[in-house]
Amino acid sequence: MQITELDFMEGFIRMATDGCNKGWHERNGGNLTYRLKKSESEQARRFFNEAAPWTLLGAEVPELGGEYFLVTGSGKFFRNIERCPAGNIGLCELDESGGSYRVLWGLDNNAKPTSEFLSHLMNHAAKIKAKGAHYRVIYHCHPSNIIAMTFLLPLNEKVFTRELWEMITECSIVFPDGVGVMAWELCGGLEIAEKSAVLMKNYDVIVWAHHGIFCAGEDFDLTFGLADTVEKAAEIWLKITSANKKKLQTITTNNFIELAEAFGVSLPEKFLE
Repeated sequence: MQITELDFMEGFIRMATDGCNKGWHERNGGNLTYRLKKSESEQARRFFNEAAPWTLLGAEVPELGGEYFLVTGSGKFFRNIERCPAGNIGLCELDESGGSYRVLWGLDNNAKPTSEFLSHLMNHAAKIKAKGAHYRVIYHCHPSNIIAMTFLLPLNEKVFTRELWEMITECSIVFPDGVGVMAWELCGGLEIAEKSAVLMKNYDVIVWAHHGIFCAGEDFDLTFGLADTVEKAAEIWLKITSANKKKLQTITTNNFIELAEAFGVSLPEKFLE
């Protein structure tokens, strides 16, 4: 058996390929990380390069000390992951302080993890604190329709959440906490990582203005499905606003309350006002 035949590897590669096929990963756009379960890191251990050197992250994420992550590479194209996994993704270990990492497998030819690796790690930590250790996936992609919305709507969480919820009946069930929204920030740095981590405590999806979305989930299917649902709602919104700026009817606040009761979800009051 090859390491790429392990279930978590196949799931990671499939998600990356699906995102690419959706058109969400132009050139080297976007990034993906997965925090391994203990049983998965043990399965993969025989493929590890235990002599790999340590590299400083630039900040410490002590909550993740000793954890293992599968991560896309910096400057790598999602379209190449399925064809050449070892050249485009890597399996990394954090030291006990959460301040350094080493590449145990993959990222051939001295490639590096995504420039958003620190953002991913800080958001993994935030999500674990807020929701629990069952959250394992962080996904950043560039869906066209949700990006377009950031040029047309106020960068306000209530506005974005209500507009997206109203587009498809299931939206308030798929992301009942709503969406977080951030004004434009320089990507790849500590500031965007810290601001995203603050929002990630309350939301599973964050809209980065003029850039894309940043999603968290328990597994590959749920996380990809979250991004897919948000983008489909954004597509419907753009079609509606292009055809007729005024909605003649929509899903109402009372409808959302009915949905929440029927499906056993809790919707924040601030989005129902």
